[in-house]
Amino acid sequence: MKDDQGRTTSILCVSRDVTLQREAQLRLKVASEVDALTELLNRRAMKSRLNRAVTRARQTGSRVGLLLIDLDHFKNVNDTLGHPAGDHLLRVLSRRVKSNLPASTTIGRLGGDEFAVLIEDVGDEQQVVGIAHQILKQIVAPITHSGRVINGGMSMGGALFPRDAWDASGLMACADTALNDLKAGGRGGIRMFSDRMTQAAQHAASQLNLARQIIRNRVVEPWYQPKVLLADGSLIGFEALLRWRDPDGTIHLPGSVAEAFKDYELASGLASQMHDRILADMVAWRDRGLPLLPISINAAPVEFMRDDFAVRLLQRLDAHGIAPELIEIEVTEHILLERGAEFVANALRVLKANGVRISLDDFGTGHSSFAHLRDYPVDNVKIDRSFVMRMNGEPTILAIVEAISRLGPALAIDVIAEGVETDRQRETLASAGCRFGQGFLFDRALSAEAVIARLEKIDPPMTWTPHYGRRKPAPRPLAGPGQWTALPSPKG
Repeated sequence: MKDDQGRTTSILCVSRDVTLQREAQLRLKVASEVDALTELLNRRAMKSRLNRAVTRARQTGSRVGLLLIDLDHFKNVNDTLGHPAGDHLLRVLSRRVKSNLPASTTIGRLGGDEFAVLIEDVGDEQQVVGIAHQILKQIVAPITHSGRVINGGMSMGGALFPRDAWDASGLMACADTALNDLKAGGRGGIRMFSDRMTQAAQHAASQLNLARQIIRNRVVEPWYQPKVLLADGSLIGFEALLRWRDPDGTIHLPGSVAEAFKDYELASGLASQMHDRILADMVAWRDRGLPLLPISINAAPVEFMRDDFAVRLLQRLDAHGIAPELIEIEVTEHILLERGAEFVANALRVLKANGVRISLDDFGTGHSSFAHLRDYPVDNVKIDRSFVMRMNGEPTILAIVEAISRLGPALAIDVIAEGVETDRQRETLASAGCRFGQGFLFDRALSAEAVIARLEKIDPPMTWTPHYGRRKPAPRPLAGPGQWTALPSPKG
């Protein structure tokens, strides 16, 4: 304070206690940056930390490593042991990993069972891989909750700045691409990003876009490969194969949209059009007075993930007036071991109870093959084409073919060989006891119009064959919609 001459005569000090305000600000900062469950940095704070690290590295010419972590089958822990067990697993792993990381690293939880590890001043890729292996060790030691051991695993994707990307978002995308590439080929371990993955991701994206166009333009078209009696080549049924036609009329194979069969919406969209076209073809053949033979339809594993596959198919059969006994659903043996196998099993049982036949494709190429014949409602097994190609040159493969061929009749299961291309293969299969086959030796896939010519040659006429080679009179039409048996879902 100053007098009239401007001289300082005293000083007035005003103080205020801002402790509560500072503590509140700190709590808000923690709440906005720290994950409440694991006490690690959250997604927002982790991205901010990554941006700053990349900026510093660009200025100093150093490297930054990034690891994205995904816990394998974490949903199964929540479903079987409960969410408290899942939360306990996340907390314990977070503490273990954080306490075993070098000082130059930062770990954050991005959400759910996803984590990120930021590594600054990295020497090379091997250092990132070494830290990843240290992290993997943290899940090896048992973790228990309420006296029960929680089993788990980790999958990690890694990327390096500036080798793989020139900014933080690009580095995150590269690590995510590496993680997805690892999970696509089997979970567990660490995979570092490479340019090959970008090309694969771009290829997959183009296939997904193409599948969306196919569904939108409704250009799905079933073609039918004949199944025959090996003894005389007489026709016993068809396998419906997905094709699509582009604007210039060219027919394309399903391999051009292979990635779509890993996506539920796209796979179901393609299957829906495929089923409608197949049933419409069968109605058209029936209206022409032609005999109808069983048609097998392939089902992708992802189609079963909503637990309504059987109901939707049976409703379509009702709507078209096609007897369930005329349809056979083909699933690969591998589908019975994958995530969601309980939905597959439930759908197969519902279909079987309502007369639809079940075929196990690629038989012998999976695990516990014979157990599948015991545990699932299988009517037919298909010997994989790889066995047919090799059986005449490899005695062990021939022994497998003979074993499958003899096992089928003993279990009242039909056996059909795929990929029969030569007379020698046909003769070998017949000698082994296999009665049915399909392949280029007999015919390639036929258009719906070409099938008409084949059906017109059947003598004597028949309408359906619930078991290959056993002809029966046609069933009466269904009384109306809903005439099928429902079974409880896996969840009751």
